[in-house]
Amino acid sequence: MSDTPALLPVEEARARILGLCAPLPTEWVPTDDALGRALAEDLRARRTLPPWDNSAMDGYAVSTRDLQGPMPVRLAVGETVFAGKRPTREVVPGTCARIMTGAPLPQGADAVVMRERTRPVPGAPDAVAILEAVGPGNFIRARGEDAREGDVLLRRGTPLGIPELGLLWAQGLGTVPVPRRPRVAVLSTGDELCRVDEPPGDGIVDTNAPTLALAVRRAGGVPTLLGIARDTREAVLEALSHVDGFDVVLTSAGVSVGDHDFVKDALEALGVAQRFWRVALKPGKPLVLGQRGATLFLGLPGNPTSSLVTFELFVRPALRRLLGLEDVEPPRVSGRLEGALSKAPGLAHFVRVTATWRAGELWARPLGTQTSGALRSATAATHLLHFPRESNSLTDGSHVELLPLSWLA
Repeated sequence: MSDTPALLPVEEARARILGLCAPLPTEWVPTDDALGRALAEDLRARRTLPPWDNSAMDGYAVSTRDLQGPMPVRLAVGETVFAGKRPTREVVPGTCARIMTGAPLPQGADAVVMRERTRPVPGAPDAVAILEAVGPGNFIRARGEDAREGDVLLRRGTPLGIPELGLLWAQGLGTVPVPRRPRVAVLSTGDELCRVDEPPGDGIVDTNAPTLALAVRRAGGVPTLLGIARDTREAVLEALSHVDGFDVVLTSAGVSVGDHDFVKDALEALGVAQRFWRVALKPGKPLVLGQRGATLFLGLPGNPTSSLVTFELFVRPALRRLLGLEDVEPPRVSGRLEGALSKAPGLAHFVRVTATWRAGELWARPLGTQTSGALRSATAATHLLHFPRESNSLTDGSHVELLPLSWLA
């Protein structure tokens, strides 16, 4: 009988992993080191921004009471106000001030007329003709529009992207509280493997460990390479005996049912409780999750593309949760299939595709090679196409779910 029904669905496997993850302890870091993490506590504004009403355009600061009659209206120009300078004159009836973007609004003005809606007055260099009427507040950035001192600026759990960090810098915040970065150990296993600086002989260069380390770094973690463990229980046990202090331990290969697959045995010998083994997934079925104390152990498949795909589906979400982020599910977009796909039901397939926009829709073309050992096909992929577990065919033009890949340059 097939063992497929005993396999864990992808969504349940990810939920179990995330159920073991919680934001790591808080540290205060320089603001530019907080990118990609989440705030560990509410932050309140220290400053009101903008600190005064200011102009959103180059033009003329006016009182709209002067613009009630027929256009154009001629006004005397009292002064020019530049950004970074304070106005020295009040706008009184019949006058205006030439003003630059970002400059404080003079007292008496309640609107700005953009320069393109004015014209010079021949023979009167200190006057301007206003060509159209505007209402109060026109092209004015109001005091406190961005933030008011004492108000909550950003809530705990807010993902810190580039605009959020800019907002913090504007408040003079040079350090921020965030969960510390996950410390991740990465171990490859296999007698056939060698380092990139070694002659391969009859073996192959280990690509899993360095590529997984790059993926960990891109996801916000701090990777440490543990090297290569040979295919003996003793070698794997020895390598995994030095992982104290890590938040996550990633291994590649050695988690299937082969005679030389010793990772599961070694984890058990080290007191790691197995939470699940095998997922209804292609590529990436032989996936193991274990836990010892607060450390998660994720045994990934050994084939290079399987390793990268399972990282996208399971490891990256876990690292994001450890960084304090709440929305950690892989992003999804809708698309259309170019061509047709078929498979036996039972496993969810994540098909490597190249997706391009045509006529306002994202069309996904499966790559010619889908074998899990072909790393080159991963270089051409822009998305993973989710071929659902219960489905056996997708026809040309089918609406499909696509997962953008984080490993793209």
